[in-house]
Amino acid sequence: MPDIQAFRALRYDLGHVGALCDVVAPPYDVISPRMQDRLYARHPLNVVRLILNREEAADDETHHRYQRAAQFFKQWRSDGVLQTDPDPGLYVYHQQFEDRGQQRLRRGFMARVRLERFGEGDIYPHEETHSSAKEDRLRLTRACKANLSQVFGLYPDEQNEAQLLLEQAIVGRTPLEATDDLGVVHRMWSVTDVQVIGEVMSVLSSRPLFIADGHHRYETACNYRDQLAAEVNLAPEHPANFVLAMCVSMSDPGMVVLPTHRLFRGLPPVTSQLLIEKLQPAFQTMLGGQQPAAAVEVWEMIEADAQQGTIGLYAPGDGRWVLASITPSGLQRMAELAPERSADWQSLGVSILHRLILHDLLNAPDLPKCEYVHQVQQVQELLEQGDPQGGHFGLAALVMPATLEHIQTISRHGERMPAKSTYFYPKLLSGLVFNPLE
Repeated sequence: MPDIQAFRALRYDLGHVGALCDVVAPPYDVISPRMQDRLYARHPLNVVRLILNREEAADDETHHRYQRAAQFFKQWRSDGVLQTDPDPGLYVYHQQFEDRGQQRLRRGFMARVRLERFGEGDIYPHEETHSSAKEDRLRLTRACKANLSQVFGLYPDEQNEAQLLLEQAIVGRTPLEATDDLGVVHRMWSVTDVQVIGEVMSVLSSRPLFIADGHHRYETACNYRDQLAAEVNLAPEHPANFVLAMCVSMSDPGMVVLPTHRLFRGLPPVTSQLLIEKLQPAFQTMLGGQQPAAAVEVWEMIEADAQQGTIGLYAPGDGRWVLASITPSGLQRMAELAPERSADWQSLGVSILHRLILHDLLNAPDLPKCEYVHQVQQVQELLEQGDPQGGHFGLAALVMPATLEHIQTISRHGERMPAKSTYFYPKLLSGLVFNPLE
């Protein structure tokens, strides 16, 4: 595994802020404008002022949201709102949540990880990134000179040896605790025992790390390090050579990957008959239920089939669902459409949906940004209520998520999956720890 180290985290002083749940927030990229307003109102010291400061009408080249975030960060440190832990530690992080009626617990730990450019070491990406998001995060990092949120990394550990060492170290200790707006309970402990930290590092020494979430933040950390190295001589242990990361075993019982279903704009409302005609002979098709409410029934059939190439499509033109299963000729067509990709990539549900169905069979390669949702009930509600941006959806798709095995295999090929191939639930909280880069 890449170099993983304990660090002295910067953390909220609860004597200043009161309840931890009032000052933490979800990752910046899932915060809607309405949620941003709620977080601003919740507490004057909420971390949203750092990770997603509001844009203001008077903003210009010298006064802008990144500058305001940096001012808050500096002031909070000066006032003692944020304080540095006395000893380096690994920060054990538990998330207790409900998944399809069952209580689950995901366990991991936060550390600082030495940066490696993708393709040059043992840290692997699995999704594509966008330049605008990286520029946004780079401007924030340059202003604040800190990792304000952690990236999410996965490592193979079939017996969960590393995490069990940390679990033993926190037995009987009281955690910091916060419950988020979705009812997820977040708990955190600091482990500073040098022997335990050494044993954890030893267990993980030969294992790779796969970025699950936070690709933009990881690449931003590399860009920030490179820019800083061009200006000053960075010592090997300079904090800018590292990034704050949450590390979770791929074998942890609490690992959940949710699907990301799609509702497409920019298409005329297709009928089920037209859809079936377009899908043949690449797919075997059958009609599902009628109206959006049948989404649950269709999804149950997809889950029971448990095949990446089985996709549920809603045709708004006549309100019918179509269940489509890719055929051998469909897989052959995928190979022809994406010869530069591995068979593993070609067989992903999201790859099949976008490359074969949308780009090729429906001849719709340049659609506007679609609506992404993770619960089937949300698909039903949006189809019934209409596009929140106005207008209509021309097509909806229920698609299986990529698995952890897909992430590991495709990443090792040096490939990246289409955007939104995975959704790791629950999201990590921002504001539990900060990693200064000075």
